[in-house]
Amino acid sequence: MSLHTLSVEAAIDAVRAGETTAAELVEAAIARAEDDPWGSFLEVDAEGARARAREIDAMPAPPPFAGIPVAIKDALSTRDLVTTAGSRILEGFRPVYTATCVERLERAGAIVVGKTNMDEFAMGSSTENSAYGPTRNPWDLERVPGGSSGGSAACVAARQVPLSLGSDTGGSIRQPAALCGCVGIKPTYGAISRYGLIAFASSLDQVGPFSRTVRDGALALAAMVGRDPMDATSLDWPEPIALPDRERLDGVRVGVVRELMEEGIEPGVRASVEAALATVEALGGHVDQISLPTTGQGLSTYYLIAPAECSANLARFDGIRFGVAAADAHTLLDHYERTRDEGFGPEVKRRIMLGTFALASGYYDAYYLRAQKVRTLIVRDFERAFAEVDVVVSPTSPTTAFRFGERLDDPYSMYLSDVCTIPTSLAGLPALSIPCGLADGLPVGLQIAGPAFSENMLLGVAHALEQAIGPIGAPAGGDGRP
Repeated sequence: MSLHTLSVEAAIDAVRAGETTAAELVEAAIARAEDDPWGSFLEVDAEGARARAREIDAMPAPPPFAGIPVAIKDALSTRDLVTTAGSRILEGFRPVYTATCVERLERAGAIVVGKTNMDEFAMGSSTENSAYGPTRNPWDLERVPGGSSGGSAACVAARQVPLSLGSDTGGSIRQPAALCGCVGIKPTYGAISRYGLIAFASSLDQVGPFSRTVRDGALALAAMVGRDPMDATSLDWPEPIALPDRERLDGVRVGVVRELMEEGIEPGVRASVEAALATVEALGGHVDQISLPTTGQGLSTYYLIAPAECSANLARFDGIRFGVAAADAHTLLDHYERTRDEGFGPEVKRRIMLGTFALASGYYDAYYLRAQKVRTLIVRDFERAFAEVDVVVSPTSPTTAFRFGERLDDPYSMYLSDVCTIPTSLAGLPALSIPCGLADGLPVGLQIAGPAFSENMLLGVAHALEQAIGPIGAPAGGDGRP
């Protein structure tokens, strides 16, 4: 049995059947995490993971997750384990508490193997903005894994761990899932506690899982959703997350977003998505084109709201309250300026400046307030759409994984990587990405979105499609290695 290739579900069954142990699962994950040609991990907690595995194996009955190895995006706090958010300004920072979502997975029996690489403070679409170097796509080492949760996507695609956590502000789970050929889920805003997540844009940030199957993602969601008194934005969950077993899509109304199938979509991506839509119809679903007229304003709206919130959230990183302080500063102002100049990377600085401008006196009404009004229009577009269809679909990313350096000098082309995922983020809706084919040997993702709290329906639709489409294969001969 190749332990590193097991799904979460299969690994749980193997532990319960006595065919393997938590310790063996963890050792297999550690071996691959420490031999890391993709740069997925920033830190591996080998001894901590081994100690927890021994504890679980000593239990009379295995807990629900039975010692499943999991990797955590470095934006999520982990007690006594370095958490940097991919930034030099937090180098060596060890939180004194663990994020609620991580704590809930650990209580269920999952074992944290390490922290994964990311774009600094979750600002990026390629994981090239990390202060600790880039992460490489397991399908092609010369290409990006997407971002900002690129390390979490790559480690699942590379069979280092069967499950990881990321955060999604404008597409940072779904886009890297698409580019790396795995499943990525962004739940309804408020479904999972943000306590312990280092904030980028608080009205948009949401935690979610990466997995190799939809059912594995559902298992992770089930362990994490629900109200947390430490997060005022978290929600009482209306019904348990069920393990999807749907085989057909009879009666399901699927709306294809016209605006997201036109200009800018690579031909290979469009072909894979159209093939997936044909599969929907073969399974009994009904496919119609729909229009979301404000989709075209989604990108500009997001890049006013998100930077504005980031400029406020990142003000705390000043080398006094948080962050590594600059050396040899002579005045308080000099200390602030040098600390932030040395500690933040170029993309973070760019977004702080954009956000500060949008919130400045004399510009607030013209930019930030106007963007919030457009956000409301986007929400209403989705409300009208869901009066006619059950789910909306589109490509997850307009392109497959691009080469390193291609978009670094052109921020706008980089921002366009999230053009398909941003509208659902602005509306706070659940959405997921599943692999739906290959284009020139690289994965293509299909995005499926639904109304708030429709996670069970989305998971069912995604599972049925996943089973019908079949596996797209694995990078580098099925082992995830270069």
